[in-house]
Amino acid sequence: IGQYLQPSPESLPVERYLPPEEFDEIGDYCRGLGFSLVASGPFVRSSYHAGEMAGTVKQ
Repeated sequence: IGQYLQPSPESLPVERYLPPEEFDEIGDYCRGLGFSLVASGPFVRSSYHAGEMAGTVKQ
C-alpha cells in the first residue's frame, strides 16, 4: 500500500499526503484481516520486495 505521487504537472494532483503513522495503522489493520505479509508506506510500490514476499509465501 503506497502513496500516489504526482509524476508531472499534467497528472492528477495529490489529494492528501498520509503520514507514515497512518501507513503503519493500515498495515496493522490488513494483518488483522489475516494478510500475513503487508508492505505499507509512502514510497511502497506494487513490486516492493515482491520476490522476497513470494518466496516467503511459497515456504
